[in-house]
Amino acid sequence: MSINSALWAGASGLLANSSALAAISDNIANVNTVGYKRAATTFSPLYESRGAASRYAAGGVSSINRLEISRGGLLTPGSSATDLAISGEGFFVVRNASQTTSTTDPVYFSRAGRFEADANGFLRNDAGLFLYGWPVGADGSITRNPSDLNSLEAINLSAIGGAAEQTSNVSVNANLQASQTVSADEATYTAGTSATNMASGAVTPDFQRSIQVYDSQGGARTITLSLLKSATANQWHAELHVEPASDVTTGAGLVDGQIATGIVAFDANGDLDLTNTTLPTTLDFLASANAGALGATQFQWASGEGIAAQSINLFLGSATQPGGLTQYDSPSVLLSTQVDGAVFGDFSGVEVDGEGVVFAKFDNGIVRRIYQIPVATFVNPNGLAAESGGTYSITPDSGTFTLNAPGNGGSGAIASSTLENSNVDLATEFTSLITTQRAYSASSKIITTADEMMDEAIRMKR
Repeated sequence: MSINSALWAGASGLLANSSALAAISDNIANVNTVGYKRAATTFSPLYESRGAASRYAAGGVSSINRLEISRGGLLTPGSSATDLAISGEGFFVVRNASQTTSTTDPVYFSRAGRFEADANGFLRNDAGLFLYGWPVGADGSITRNPSDLNSLEAINLSAIGGAAEQTSNVSVNANLQASQTVSADEATYTAGTSATNMASGAVTPDFQRSIQVYDSQGGARTITLSLLKSATANQWHAELHVEPASDVTTGAGLVDGQIATGIVAFDANGDLDLTNTTLPTTLDFLASANAGALGATQFQWASGEGIAAQSINLFLGSATQPGGLTQYDSPSVLLSTQVDGAVFGDFSGVEVDGEGVVFAKFDNGIVRRIYQIPVATFVNPNGLAAESGGTYSITPDSGTFTLNAPGNGGSGAIASSTLENSNVDLATEFTSLITTQRAYSASSKIITTADEMMDEAIRMKR
């Protein structure tokens, strides 16, 4: 009977609009939830198949709720360097454990990027899930596997201790006065003899400056560059020696803490003449664990145990790069020295760049890469299944994931100190709330009207 089908149609309308109200309620309640994705309700008619001459029977309506996962929310400033958002497609990879104990350990994907370090140093979001990333190797390399979750590690900041960095490069920018008077000591100057060299103090240099460098343990060492004008035009005697001399152990051919001797030559224009410059520009220190006898021109740091081998490149100038040593007729002056490396420093915080690289910062100025955060992308992100805590899991509809470096392979870039708001628009939700209420009321009227008509039919028998 058509009246009965009208009753069922009204009831289905009540159910469908109740479901829509539940979705709208969730949207409004989560308008300020980081990374929340709006639930949208779609209605579908339930037509009955019938012949052209048959009476009409109402089929009613059904509703389906889907999350608008692929639609991003507005990015707003966060309060911490570990507040992260993805500008574009993709998801963070999170898990509920800091260590993967088996291949069946559940993995989730999330856009909720408010991460904070817990008591053990692990980065976790508001739902308590651990953020995973690719670790950076000791050599600075990153092994990225687009489909292997076991290549990821839970990002841990507590494992980062202090850091020191040995000096690898020293650049000296200075001018030596071309009209410098040749010293009387130059006539008897001999670099390898204490009585006639600058390292011992027996000969007063025309120009001398000290440079602080650092060994592999962060120990500060002082290397002094001493220069004496030569009787040969456009040439200067040069010595590099360590102060105090006891800080370095040298071979038989080096005295008074010397680690290099030679000539610094200039051309007629006052530029460095690399062809005639003989002062070594690479200083190789042997490891302190090297127990063998030092060669005539070899050396190593004398104090400290377990100091690694070290090579320092000394830049004095070149034809293609500005800076270095020059010889112009103006007073000798050290313009600047540039030295890399640093003393031991404590961990002071992290930074994350747009490529998802997590940098550890130390209070001695060192910055090191420690992790890279991957971005997981899906062919159909709207097919993911919603889980608790604003996370999603893989379904047959979503397809499998691909792990990309941020900004590559269609994935979005990482925005540090930024959070993604929910993609809910309150004006839209309040409008839907009104229309849903009206539709619910109308469906209830279908039931009361069909009931009255049924009552009329029953009274016909009386």
